[in-house]
Amino acid sequence: MNRSLISIPFLVLRVFSAGGAFVTGLFQTFVFAHVLSPQRFSVFILVAAIGYSLWFCDLGIVKLLFVRLRERFLCDDQIGTVAGHAGAVIVFYMSLVLAGTVLCFAFMAMRSGVSIREAAEFALFFLFVALNLVWFALRNIAVAVDRYVLFEALEGMRRVGYLVGLAAMYAGLPLIAMLIALNLLWAVVLALCIKRLVQCGALSARLSGSAARIAAFFRANKTELMRSGVFSISEIFNANYPYLIVPMLFGLGAPPIILDTTFKVFRGANASYGAACDLLVPRQTSALAERDGPTMVRATWLAVTLGGIPAAGACVLLLLAADKLFALLLGPAAKMPPQTTTILIILLLAGLAQLVAQNVLVHAGFFKEVAAISFSVAILMVGLSMLATLVHFDIVQFLEGYAVVYSWGAFTAVALMIRGPIRLAHAAAGALTDRTALN
Repeated sequence: MNRSLISIPFLVLRVFSAGGAFVTGLFQTFVFAHVLSPQRFSVFILVAAIGYSLWFCDLGIVKLLFVRLRERFLCDDQIGTVAGHAGAVIVFYMSLVLAGTVLCFAFMAMRSGVSIREAAEFALFFLFVALNLVWFALRNIAVAVDRYVLFEALEGMRRVGYLVGLAAMYAGLPLIAMLIALNLLWAVVLALCIKRLVQCGALSARLSGSAARIAAFFRANKTELMRSGVFSISEIFNANYPYLIVPMLFGLGAPPIILDTTFKVFRGANASYGAACDLLVPRQTSALAERDGPTMVRATWLAVTLGGIPAAGACVLLLLAADKLFALLLGPAAKMPPQTTTILIILLLAGLAQLVAQNVLVHAGFFKEVAAISFSVAILMVGLSMLATLVHFDIVQFLEGYAVVYSWGAFTAVALMIRGPIRLAHAAAGALTDRTALN
């Protein structure tokens, strides 16, 4: 087994794809803000939020699938049954995405004032966003069997294609042409990734019996799925509900654009943190299996350090030039309130803590712990929405409340990471082997 903390090719590719995620997020905001009207831009933001809401159907299946595949892979055990489950999950998610795309087109086409071409644009954008659910599953399957270099190479290809498409749209390419091209690119990278995972035995190519295999997976893992499902649904709710509540509270136009721009920076940074965490997952999970506490701690601190580099850079950039950056991004579409700089810095730091801790907890199989945190944060977020409605918050006050609740959840996750996986990694062989002993 490779004893180094990080695979260098994985490091290079993961940094490239994470940087690409940050750049494409901001560049999309720039292009849409300068090409589309504020009203239409805000509708595309809402369509994207609905597309990401398909992740509610995940129920934590993917992360539990990762744990099962990783356990078998590290023990050199047969993974044929789990590979069958993985293939069934991919078929299920792809079916959800295609069904959602058809429904999106039908709903938009029935709206007054929306042409068939515009309905097609919204549906294609929905498809482009929703396919991230399938990609998320493939990423976890690839990392579980140490095929992360393959995945990140394909992710880098996809990000470059997206940047080219956005640049072409800014130069005058029709939106529908760009969306068709980007979805064709999706088809290529998905096909390549699935083919390679099938070849290495991590994914079953058999389509027949997918429903039966999904049902078998649920029966075999029902307790863990209940916990991971609570975690997954709560996390998706916490990430996406602002996109639904802000238009209800403040209307379309500038408020959703302010929210989306804030979240583009925040989630772009989170993508960088996620890259740092992903680099250490193979070593953290093997260190936990071997009860190698010092290596577990070193790997976790390295994830914090690597994630801290983009966090520090983003904070400095915001402090020095937030007004110029946002004015360039948004143009006449909206004006970012100056208070968003402080809000973003708080979110950036809390996001680093949350990503590192949650990554360790989830990939170590501590679903009960992360479910408890995420569900409590979701309850607090609902309370925030009720308070915002009763007290008539403006968009800045809503974002301030979101930052406070998110920060509480982040630092609670850090405490549970120390009490859970890190403590378990230091346990002597044969001692504290049952995770329930930690509760």
